[in-house]
Amino acid sequence: MHSQRLGRCLFGFGLAGLGLLSLLNRDLAMNWQPVPPWVLGRAPLACASGAILLLGGAGLFLKTTAAPAALALTLFVLSWLLLLQLPRVAAGPLSAGNCLGVGENSLLVTGGWLVFASLTEAVDRWRGFGLAGPRARRVAQLWYAAALPLIGLSHFVYLDGTISLVPAWLPFRPGWACLTGAGHIAAGFGLLLGVAPRRAATLEAAMISGFVLLLHAPGVASDPGNRLQWTMLCVATAYAGAAWAVAGSLPDSPRK
Repeated sequence: MHSQRLGRCLFGFGLAGLGLLSLLNRDLAMNWQPVPPWVLGRAPLACASGAILLLGGAGLFLKTTAAPAALALTLFVLSWLLLLQLPRVAAGPLSAGNCLGVGENSLLVTGGWLVFASLTEAVDRWRGFGLAGPRARRVAQLWYAAALPLIGLSHFVYLDGTISLVPAWLPFRPGWACLTGAGHIAAGFGLLLGVAPRRAATLEAAMISGFVLLLHAPGVASDPGNRLQWTMLCVATAYAGAAWAVAGSLPDSPRK
């Protein structure tokens, strides 16, 4: 229960922050919303997107609005996956960068879904539609698990870029880059195969939370005017929320 509450708070805070950035900059969420530059009305579209994210994220903190806010956010980030990320994979299925986009967006979709499915109102009202209840949670957990190896693989494909993100004060930075990539992959397969799934999800959540605290928060502190640093902080916070939501949705003992 505590993991689910933490997940909901972090997920809401991260997406609300991402929405605020869109409104302030009148632009979409950089790499995570790859709307083609030729699309007309980009600024109004960005403001509408920002408003959905900001209001939806804030709505997760209120009992009366948490369930509809979670559903709205889940459907909205699902639209990013279907309309923006999957066409890129169809055009370049062997591109690790395109697959990474699908994996990252899938974390947001499944995190929002599990936040939604954890709410009593959602379970009571939407179980019959397949959006809540044990079966819905299991589908979301497996979807989340399948996304993790895509993210872990990118650590190795883009090793130099991953190394550049490791804090300079840590020794043997290539080792940390590879270790975290392997951690994503191991957590994914642990969840998929039912090998200590609660522990795997908890360790994944702790690792992503560590990224927020050790990498992205200091990045913002060192360059507070850098929009990319703020964007990465908000997105990583939402990922951490998604991971804690997954951990909270799993039983304490491994699946039999």
